[in-house]
This record gives sequence, structure tokens and C-alpha cells, in this order.
Amino acid sequence: MNTIYVNFLCEKLGVRAWQVEQGVSLLEEGATVPFISRYRKERTGGMDEAQIAELKHWHQKFDELEKRKQSIRETIQGLDKLTPELAQAIDVCVDAQVLEDLYLPYRPKRKTRATTAKEKGMEPLALALWKSQIKDPAREVSAYLNEEVTEIDAALAYARDILAEQVAELASVRADLRQHYLKQGRILAHLAKGVDPEEEAVAKYRNYFDFSEPIQRAASHRILAVLRAKAEGILSVKVEVDSNYLVTRIERQYATEKYTRPVFEVIHEAVEDAYKRLLHPSIENETLHTLKERADVESIRVFGENLRQLLLAPPLGQKRVLAIDPGFRTGCKVVCLDAQGGLLHNETIYPHPPANEKTMAMRKLSHMLEAYDIEVVAIGNGTAGRETEAFLKRMALPEGVRVYSVSEDGASVYSASPIAREEFPDYDVTVRGAVSIGRRIMDPLAELVKIDPKSIGVGQYQHDVDQTLLKERLDGVVESCVNNVGVNLNTASRHLLSYVSGIGPALAQNIVDYRSENGPFERRRDLLKVKRLGEKAFEQCAGFLRIPKAANPLDNSAVHPERYALVEKMAKDAGVTVQQLIDDEQVRLQIPVEKYVSEEVGLPTLHDILKELAKPGRDPRDTLKVFEFSDEIQTIEDVKVGMELPGIVTNITNFGAFVDFGIKQNGLIHVSQMGQKFVQDPNKLLKIHQHIRVRVLEVDLKRSRIGLALVTTEKGLPQQ
Repeated sequence: MNTIYVNFLCEKLGVRAWQVEQGVSLLEEGATVPFISRYRKERTGGMDEAQIAELKHWHQKFDELEKRKQSIRETIQGLDKLTPELAQAIDVCVDAQVLEDLYLPYRPKRKTRATTAKEKGMEPLALALWKSQIKDPAREVSAYLNEEVTEIDAALAYARDILAEQVAELASVRADLRQHYLKQGRILAHLAKGVDPEEEAVAKYRNYFDFSEPIQRAASHRILAVLRAKAEGILSVKVEVDSNYLVTRIERQYATEKYTRPVFEVIHEAVEDAYKRLLHPSIENETLHTLKERADVESIRVFGENLRQLLLAPPLGQKRVLAIDPGFRTGCKVVCLDAQGGLLHNETIYPHPPANEKTMAMRKLSHMLEAYDIEVVAIGNGTAGRETEAFLKRMALPEGVRVYSVSEDGASVYSASPIAREEFPDYDVTVRGAVSIGRRIMDPLAELVKIDPKSIGVGQYQHDVDQTLLKERLDGVVESCVNNVGVNLNTASRHLLSYVSGIGPALAQNIVDYRSENGPFERRRDLLKVKRLGEKAFEQCAGFLRIPKAANPLDNSAVHPERYALVEKMAKDAGVTVQQLIDDEQVRLQIPVEKYVSEEVGLPTLHDILKELAKPGRDPRDTLKVFEFSDEIQTIEDVKVGMELPGIVTNITNFGAFVDFGIKQNGLIHVSQMGQKFVQDPNKLLKIHQHIRVRVLEVDLKRSRIGLALVTTEKGLPQQ
């Protein structure tokens, strides 16, 4: 990698040059982010997963930048204008926008006022004025007149057009203005002309009808809201700066010659025209684009953190589940699943209005609970969810059967997807949706990987942000979560397997096909028998796959097969078997770790191995807890200011957290109601699916909005 890029990444990631170079080398060798962060700590100096993911992102960006540089060099060279100084400026550039500034004077143009002036032969006059070779325009300009331009005033006007474009294309001017707009500018928004403020689609932006905020303090969610309204034609948006100051600033920096007053007036008019006609519209658009990019990055960061928490939500494990997708008029779709999530039975009950078949519903449910030896009931938290939960609790449930409320976000998307049709070709969307609800409680990660992350309901303006960057980051989060937890090689779906390091969709299908034809895998090395799964793919994936009850206990751990011999040597030196090494903590504590350091294996890997041997195949996720909403409220009309209620965090944004407390409308805890310490980052206090208590501050029935204050979390009062 180019030294310029290495130095940039060293500063950005807070690492040394050799770490960047080794990380890039591993990525170019085909290693994945999870594999590098877990199994190549010595080569990267212990760079963590976030650093390596960022390195991967910038490595790809710089590859694209290099291609663009080459294209620009060739174009300018073709014009015979590539000076050594310009070539050097292009070579050291790490910013795509700065690169385009350097290219701007040489970019092929459509017809402009300046090109017209040049065609009329006025470029020598403009150059003479700029270099102060003319002292008295009234007397000296006549020497530059020709058959097409016969008047001094016309000649000066054409010269000003050329000078204006020249000033507007100076890379240093554009860079200075760009920085000034971002540091000193304000973003302004007003209701666009002819827009009715009372329209429903318009009224939701009422906070921005007369909006003004310094750019440096503008929060990402407000930027995205304003720009969305602008795109919809609802708001007029602009950037405000002190234009007179900036014109003077340009003149002081770039019009430094000792001009006579008549010439300075020409230069001043050219600079003023350059700023107002060419620079301000361009830099204003760039500034709004930069604000959008920054807001996208922040929004995607928040979305990624929320998604991580959701995917790593506590699993209930393999239990026999009765899952209900509740409804009123259409009834409640009920499915019974075995401990592996297989569909055993489905039917519909109608315990709610208008049918009110409560007795029949109880009879059917009692029969299913007994016939399928149900251990857990999972109820979707959407329409009729609270009513269905209350109905279940009035029944005499078998001893030990627990009832859980489960998020329905994305279940309808899954139920209509090709994945769902492939899994359940003979069932309709209602059955598939209920199955998804039931499987989510058993293992949220395994089920949610089947759904587009944008549909899971934990984003912040996810449909407004850069979709390419969003997909890149969210795919990275899913991959990280899957590999962090580990995957059962013999039970995982192809969708889950496809996110395992080094596998992907095609190899995932080949693994499932091999399993179907040959039965369960008995050891990790058998993966090499899978069609098209070679040594490289095996290296990348093996450590993240688990085989419970394998003959070799290491096959059910995060110890990589490349280190099996090392573990076996440790066991042999200690006079025990590998299984005894796993079972006996005292033996592990007595292992002289430094003895096993080598050129390939350092202390970080050795400590990881010993940590894994202490709890092989452990699931890093927490234990699922039962949650009960307050019986005091069923609708928003029941919610009163001053109430303290239990709730579950459903989404976290930069402006606050949304809380479900058992009715159709979620409430919002604004960051100002979380405690001063967490105003900048609510994620430091709250997590998705966290159980909390809130106090009702405001109830707006007309807008269906509920304002809340945080009272306490599972870990106690919020820290001030």
C-alpha cells in the first residue's frame, strides 16, 4: 500500500505502519475480518475487529482512489499539462474531493461564459490583469481588442468572466471555503413556497419550518430529517455564511499584487462574481453533501450497534414452543414447533372480538400444549399481543410453561420472502410469520439473519442513508455476531452458515447438501470433503464452527484446528488428556504459558486458547428473562402523566430511546431525560431489549406521542 495511505490510516486507527501493512496483506490474502481479529493477533499487533473492519473499508476506498488518480493523470497528460508539481499533488492526495479540485481546471467543460470569452481571444487580457501587467485599463486594454471584441467595456467583461472561472477553479480557494463553511456556516430550513403546513405528510416536519443551527452543532438525525424534507419538496434548505467576508478573504489571499485602483475594481468584480455565481452554489452543495455523509455514517453506526444488540439477544435454547401471531378479526395463528424449530402443527383460534370464541380457543390451546409437550409460549407483540397474553394467563397452563412476548419486527418481511417460501412451500404467510416468532425466542441470531436488517426495526433514518455503506456495515455486523457466537455445523441453516467467515452462500449450500447426503459431521476436518471447500476456506471458517459431542472436544470450541497440536502438547506436558485439560482448572493454571511462545504463536493467542479451554463452545449471550407489562394500561388513553411503568427498549437513536410498555404506541425517552452523562451517546446507558422503568412526562393523543423519563434500569438508577 502507498506510504501516503499507510500514514493516513496510522493516524486514523491509532496504530503503527507495520500493523496497517500486515492487516492489508492479510486482507489481500483473502482473510476475513473475524478471522484476522481472532486468529492473527500476532501479525496485526492485536488490532481489534472494529479497527480491521475500518482498515478494510479504507483499503477498498483507496483502491478506487488510485484508479481515479490514474485516469486523471492520463487525461491531463493527454492535454500536455501534467507538470511535476501537479503530478506530486495528485500522488499525495488522500481525499477524493481534493483530487477532483485538482482536476477541475482540466476537466472537459460544456460551454461557459469563460470559454466564450476565451474563444473571443480575451485570455491574454485576463492574464495581464491578474499579473498586474496593466495599470490603466482605460488606456491599455485597447491593445487587446480584436475584430470580435471592439469595445473596452466588453473586453473587460469577458476578462472578468475568465478570471471568475479561474478563481473558482483554484483548489486552494475551494479547500479554504469548504473548511470555512463547515466550521462557520449555518444550515437554514424554511417551508417551501406553496406547501400546505397542515398536510399530514408536511406537518411531521413542523419543527423545521423555521430552522437554523450552526453546522458544527447540527445533530445527524436533524440533518437527515431536513434533507429528507428537502428531497420531498417540503423544505427549502440552504447554507448561510458571511459572503462579504469570504470575498475579501479570497482577495487577500489570491489577489496579492499591487494593483492600481482601476485594475483592483476589475479583480474585485471578478472575485465577487466567482464567489456568488460559481463558488457559493458549488460549495453549498458540497457542504450539504458532506453533512449528509457525516449523518449517514453516524446513523449507520447507531443502527449497527442496535443491530448487534438485537442479534446477540439472549436465546432460550432448544425448547418445544407454541408460538402465536395474534390478531383480532383474522384470528390468532398458532404453530407448535419441536426443539429444533421444526413445524409440527398449525391452526387458527379466535379468542378476541368480533368472533369471541374464547372457550373453543382455550380447548384448542390446552390440547396443543399437552399433545406437543410444550415448554414455552411465544406471543408476537403486535396487534392483539397484549390481549392474547392476558388471555393465556387466564388459562391453567401446565406447570413450568412460561409465556414470553416476542418482537414481530421483520416477521412479515420474512414470511413473504423467498427464504420463507423455500422453507415452507406448502404454508401461507401467516403460518410462516408465526414460525418466525417461535424460532426467534429459541435463537434470535439464527432466525434474524434471514431478514434484511433494514426491516428489523432498530434503525435511524435507515432508508435515507447511503445504501451501499449501510449494507457494507450491517453485513459486517451480522458476520461479526455470527462468528462471535459460533455456529453448530450440524444444525445451522444455510442462511446462518453463509455468514460464517470464509463460507458465503454457495459453500453454505454445499455444506447443507453434504450433510443431507452423508449425515452429521463428526469432525471439523470432514469439511474438506465438501464440494469446493478447500484449505483456504477451511482455514477461515473452521474456528467458528462447532460440533457438539465430537470425539475431539476441541471440535466444539473456538480453538482453531491449526493449534490442536499445540493444545495436545500442553496436555501431554501436563500428563493429562485434552479432555482432562479442559475439565481441570488447576492443571490449566499450572501451565507455563511462556514456554509455548514461538514465531507463529504469541502470548495473545496462548491466552485466548486457555480462556477457551476453560469454557469450550460457550455462548457469549445472556440468559433470557421473562418480562411483564403493567396491567394498568391497554391503550394510549390509559396512559397518564406521572405514571411509572415497566418497559422494554426497542430502538436507540442519537436523540433518545423508544420504549414498548405494552400498547400500540411506543414512548420516547429523550436524551435530556436520561441523565447528563448519556446525552451524547444513549448506547452507553441502554441496550436493545433492556428491561427498564419509566415515568410518563407527556401524552399527546392527537399525535399519538408519549414522552418519558428514565427512572431505573436493570442495573439500577441512571448514573448522573
